[in-house]
Amino acid sequence: MVAGLEQIKILATAKQVPERVVSNDELSGLMETSDEWIYPRTGIHNRHVVTDENTSDLATGVAKKLLDEAGWSADELDFIIVSTMSPDGLSPHTAAIVQGNIHAANAFAFDLNAACSGFVYGLSAASAFLASGRYKKGMFIGAEVLSKLVDWKDRTVSVLFGDGAGGVLLEKTDEPVGLIAEELQSYGEMGDAILTGRFANKNAFAGEISPLDPYFHQDGRAVYGFATREVPKVMNKALEKAGLTADDVDFYIAHQANHRIIESMAKNFGQSMDKFPTNMEEYGNTSAASPAILLDEMVKAGQIKPGMKVAFVGFGGGLAIGVQIWQL
Repeated sequence: MVAGLEQIKILATAKQVPERVVSNDELSGLMETSDEWIYPRTGIHNRHVVTDENTSDLATGVAKKLLDEAGWSADELDFIIVSTMSPDGLSPHTAAIVQGNIHAANAFAFDLNAACSGFVYGLSAASAFLASGRYKKGMFIGAEVLSKLVDWKDRTVSVLFGDGAGGVLLEKTDEPVGLIAEELQSYGEMGDAILTGRFANKNAFAGEISPLDPYFHQDGRAVYGFATREVPKVMNKALEKAGLTADDVDFYIAHQANHRIIESMAKNFGQSMDKFPTNMEEYGNTSAASPAILLDEMVKAGQIKPGMKVAFVGFGGGLAIGVQIWQL
């Protein structure tokens, strides 16, 4: 058995994306852009966007698929965690809505917001609950409706993002599988590089202390430099903790932000792009949902199999980075 292995099994995976697909060519009718401009810079051709759904709807769809796949009843769940930066609202939180929708009477539920690192941070929280021995079965979902956070006339941001959800069922097990090592790091001093969802203070005693600006803003150059410079450092720390080399990992399931960033990671580690799969060409950047959607597609396609070692890599708003290495 791998030293330090937390014996937690990823029992099922699932995804839910809106049916509506918006291509780069369709965006050219809303703003001055084109597929020829977007794709070489990002690796994105399409994104899925909601028409009459919200974040909890996508997350609930994932939850139902997970239970069906595992043959579990909702009553078996001890907890539900949803990672999102685009909840239906501040209260009730998205996980509570999901818990009510699937009638998981015995599960506690809460949201976690770590933006584009949310999948890894959420997996960390879920695995810690199970490793404690106090809980046996949990559900974790990354879900985003980022289309409500972007200005659809701003081509520097709106072309990047899509809507979707993905998740996993986890259980405590005696099998030699689970989390080998993780490394989580935050860079709050760089937080202004990615901003969204700011509220104005309108209380009776306040001055104009904060602007009302719901839209997403980012310094693309700063974020690109951060990702290509800092993410490999955190990945190396996680590999060192795991006692592994980059060659030992079968797949790196990274946040799907930009194809050039992922190419840089693969080059940095001397690995083939075959080990750094991508699907942002179809979904764009779905923040906390992106690794989960990719994971589900690879599991369903038979590319990821039991016995493999997989590294999950998240990076983005906060700024924050998270890396986990699992024995599946």
